[in-house]
Amino acid sequence: MGKISIDTPLAEITLRRYEKPNVSERELVRRLCLSLGLLQPGDSRDVMVDVFYVLLQARQTKEELHSEEIKNKVMEARKSQGLPMLGIASSNIRRQLKRLKDLHLIETNANLYRITEFSDLSEIFEDKIQNFILNSVLSRVKDYLKKIDEEFPEKPKEEDKE
Repeated sequence: MGKISIDTPLAEITLRRYEKPNVSERELVRRLCLSLGLLQPGDSRDVMVDVFYVLLQARQTKEELHSEEIKNKVMEARKSQGLPMLGIASSNIRRQLKRLKDLHLIETNANLYRITEFSDLSEIFEDKIQNFILNSVLSRVKDYLKKIDEEFPEKPKEEDKE
């Protein structure tokens, strides 16, 4: 049987553009999650929104939270909003935390989670995502474009012979 090659990206980012923000609180966090590729359009499994929302609230008081505390606060938030208790297993909460950490939006210290350095998200986005992840991805895409141009050069057209 043939060997299957798996292409594993070194870095990956999904960005989406939506209308200007004119919504409040949870919906605003939801739109940011959609914009950053943390949530898929039309996805009903949106516990990521609540995990991020809880951490943003904790940032206001410079509070660091354990994953179980985050889970409990997510459950409270979903209950108060009348949302179904889907995706609230501890393992799933940790998975969502890892996704936020992979984008450098949050960090851990002794199993406690917080928004990176309690900074503004716009600052984190510029420093970590835009200047680091996005630039490195764009640079590599340009490398591929250049190599393709070299491998598939434009061939001169043959002049019509009369």
